[in-house]
Amino acid sequence: MNYMIELTKKQVADYFHRSYTAADGLWFLKIEEKYGFETALEIGNNVWRIMPKIQARMLKEMGNLGNGIDALRESLETKLTLEGFMFTITRNEPGDVLRIILTDCPWFNFMRESNREHLAEKVGNIICHTEFGTWAHEFDGNLDVSITEKLCDGKVRCIITIFQNNRKGCD
Repeated sequence: MNYMIELTKKQVADYFHRSYTAADGLWFLKIEEKYGFETALEIGNNVWRIMPKIQARMLKEMGNLGNGIDALRESLETKLTLEGFMFTITRNEPGDVLRIILTDCPWFNFMRESNREHLAEKVGNIICHTEFGTWAHEFDGNLDVSITEKLCDGKVRCIITIFQNNRKGCD
């Protein structure tokens, strides 16, 4: 007898998406309970130095993408859509600049819903720069990131700019 629930592809995706986001929040809370917020944030930042590499490499392979600003844009559009962000991405060709405007962030929403909004700015200032910077470096080691507005800082949107820098071969 088969007792497995029949699920649609959307239900399967939703199951894994919810599990992924729950696991991200739970491990942080458990580390915070035992070692404090600052240690949990430091460890979280270390995790987000690696996770974007895994995600970017996976999407590069799945989408048969190479390197460069166009491949980065395509992969970020996929990532942000899959994770439930509301966003626009524009490209300014002189200088190869991507501008990402986030108007809704599921991670910020989770923090607000769990009454941890007061910690969101500190988390966003560290984790978001690390995540987007690491993601960009997977496509071009000479890209850098600037975040000038943040939802978690009380703004109505996040503005993330990815641009060429003058360093060569950064890791």
